[in-house]
Amino acid sequence: MFKLNPENGEIRVKEMVNYEDFKLYEMEVIASDKGLNSLSGHCNLTIQVTDMNDNHPEISIKSFKSPIKENEPLNTVIAVVSVSDKDSGDNGIVDLSIPKNMPFKLRESSDNYYELVVSEPLDREKIEKEFLFHIEARDSGSPPLSSNVTVHIIIVDQNDNAPVIVSPWRAHGSVVEEKIPRSTDKGSLVAKVIALDTDSVHNSRITYQFLQVTDATLFSLDQYNGEIRTMRMFSYRDPRHQRLVVVAKDNGQPALSATVTINIIVRVLDVNDNAPSFDKDKYFVNVMENSPIGSLVVKLNATDLDEGSNSDVVYSYSLYTSERTQNMFKLNPENGEIRVKEMVNYEDFKLYEMEVIASDKGLNSLSGHCNLTIQVTDMNDNHPEISIKSFKSPIKENEPIDTVIAVVSVSDKDSGDNGIVDLNIPKNMPFKLRESSDNYYELVVSEPLDREKVPEYDITFTVTDRGSPPLSDNETMTLELLDVNDNVPQFPQSFYTIRVMENNAPGALLSSLTAFDPDLHENQYLVYFIIEKEIANTSMSMLFSINPENGNLYALKTFDYEIEKEFLFHIEARDSGSPPLSSNVTVHIIIVDQNDNAPVIVSPWRAHGSVVEEKIPRSTDKGSLVAKVIALDTDSVHNSRITYQFLQVTDATLFSLDQYNGEIRTMRMFSYRDPRHQRLVVVAKDNGQPALSATVTIKLSTVETAVKAYSDMTEMPLEYDIFSDLNLYLVIGLGSVSFLLLITILVTIVLKCQKPKPSKTAAPCRNSVISERNSTIADSTLVSNDAYWYSLFLAETRKGKLVVRQPMPKGSRYIVSSIPRGTGLTDTSDSAASTLQVSISTHFSYCLLTV
Repeated sequence: MFKLNPENGEIRVKEMVNYEDFKLYEMEVIASDKGLNSLSGHCNLTIQVTDMNDNHPEISIKSFKSPIKENEPLNTVIAVVSVSDKDSGDNGIVDLSIPKNMPFKLRESSDNYYELVVSEPLDREKIEKEFLFHIEARDSGSPPLSSNVTVHIIIVDQNDNAPVIVSPWRAHGSVVEEKIPRSTDKGSLVAKVIALDTDSVHNSRITYQFLQVTDATLFSLDQYNGEIRTMRMFSYRDPRHQRLVVVAKDNGQPALSATVTINIIVRVLDVNDNAPSFDKDKYFVNVMENSPIGSLVVKLNATDLDEGSNSDVVYSYSLYTSERTQNMFKLNPENGEIRVKEMVNYEDFKLYEMEVIASDKGLNSLSGHCNLTIQVTDMNDNHPEISIKSFKSPIKENEPIDTVIAVVSVSDKDSGDNGIVDLNIPKNMPFKLRESSDNYYELVVSEPLDREKVPEYDITFTVTDRGSPPLSDNETMTLELLDVNDNVPQFPQSFYTIRVMENNAPGALLSSLTAFDPDLHENQYLVYFIIEKEIANTSMSMLFSINPENGNLYALKTFDYEIEKEFLFHIEARDSGSPPLSSNVTVHIIIVDQNDNAPVIVSPWRAHGSVVEEKIPRSTDKGSLVAKVIALDTDSVHNSRITYQFLQVTDATLFSLDQYNGEIRTMRMFSYRDPRHQRLVVVAKDNGQPALSATVTIKLSTVETAVKAYSDMTEMPLEYDIFSDLNLYLVIGLGSVSFLLLITILVTIVLKCQKPKPSKTAAPCRNSVISERNSTIADSTLVSNDAYWYSLFLAETRKGKLVVRQPMPKGSRYIVSSIPRGTGLTDTSDSAASTLQVSISTHFSYCLLTV
């Protein structure tokens, strides 16, 4: 079964392995070396065969019963079937099935055994008479395998249906009456009995025989075809009424039967001496128009008192009945029924009259007649008709109320309520119908028309009759409205606020002021204007331009926020109608500031690009005010917010700068090591994006503290010039000192002898206010009880005077204030500094020390 390779130890399949033959193989394998004294080892190998679904299920019928009777009881066992499968696991699990809709089912009786039993009643007359089908066995493998066996079951008939007599017909259990002339010949057919049986051919064979007969010598019965015939002629002694009871039996075991009773009435030979007679001489009937063809109109009834053929009546139309009537209605000659032959239309003919003759079948035929009037009842079968006689479209939207737009006529071929019509138009329309004459209506305007709301109307005229059910028809007309210039142009907003960035390019588009006019054509074409208005002798049309066609607003010039901040004017939109309509809108132009102006340093003032020189005593205390930088920016509030900072400083530990007010103060006192000259570069930046700035360079020179001198002073403020550059005196030398001393003595004498008049204009000067508390105040106004040192430096004279004031008594008050730049400037002034005015509330003496 398996082959071992002695060289490499491979074990391969040598023959076909079948799980069903052997499921397990065990072997011992020896491995030997090729030495002189060969040594070997061994191992045990177990090979287990895995099953595959390679075997079809096997099905076997152990017992089978066929044919079977149709009345076999439920659960009767018809066949016993066994199934098997040689595979294992799911491959060996087998399911058994039969087709659906069978009166049988499979029932498992034991392991792998099934019974085929009856599951529904078997009736050969209602179901199939035999069944041919497969019983299928299918395993649960993947893929599944199956097999089947064919079963043929024949249903055998049982005599379970009795014969049914179908002729002569009679109600259930009733007696059949037959009339025959007394002169009937021998062998004449009196009646024929017919019975049917639904069983099989053998069981359904019917035989007939008399069960009861009044006179057995008078009638005979054929046992196979059921015919009853006379065996002789009637005699006057034979009873007029003969009773025959016939039984019909089938061929089953036991036989089933049915009976019928026939009463034979023997009539005396009649003489045709009675004419047929109708129930009425005149008939009046109604027929609905459009009645279906073949529907019954009336059934005429004529009777004849005779017997036999003398009493048989035949119906016909007389010659007085029109051909059209005969074509419209069909008369049955046998039973007198009159039925609809063609479609009846009330609109064609409303009344039909006819004469009907009833004739018997006697040798000398007799007849009678009647008159029939058929009235056609109208049906609502004609739709109303609508006709537009005149229609005016288009019309102007300002047509007055009651203007006639259309004339409409209506009609209906039906009669009565079916022919009465109503005309309507849809609701919620600005129109109404007004009846002008019989069946004529006018469509008139009932409400003001507005083309801008509804440009056209689809008007549906609906005409409805009053029949049941009502019929209707409609006609739709489109009414177009012509525009009238009745709408003023409309701006989306009544007020426009437009923000324009300054420094705009001339011709820049500011906004599109588009108005809307719901009118049409020339009434809708708008032209835009700027309503003229002058601001500062300047017309709006010189500043702005508007496109007359589309309302685009343009700037004609470049705007500067610092000059022009806003404009207010009106724009007019005018349509092209006749007369034209217009509306206007207010436009507010707001010029938005750009940061286009750099800060300008106004204090300390200096010539363009020059350096500001300041002198301070070396004894200045910590926190003393050295200088105050003031910058102005003409931009808007946001952009003009100024901050200050040092761009360059000789000694960063010596000075501080307030970033908001520009005050430069000492951070400590000067030491002998500090350079005499200090250079400060201050930058003032605005708050714009990007920020603009200006710088000022301040050169500070420290000087030794001056000697104090005291003198009395008057209430009036005095003005003295003090030399601004002390170093210049050192250069001049001792020769100049004597000259200056002489001039000082002369000035002192003049001042002692004459009060100086208050000057109307203050000489421009730079001031520095130094208190005994080493605090500095600049560009401010204050009230104080303290005495101060004042150093006044005249920029234009190059002369210096030092005023030393005596401290004021305690409780005295004076005011120190700075006069704004530009007050009383002389033509020769090079300084923009403010002029200091000092008002002293008490007199004190003073002395003048000339250096």
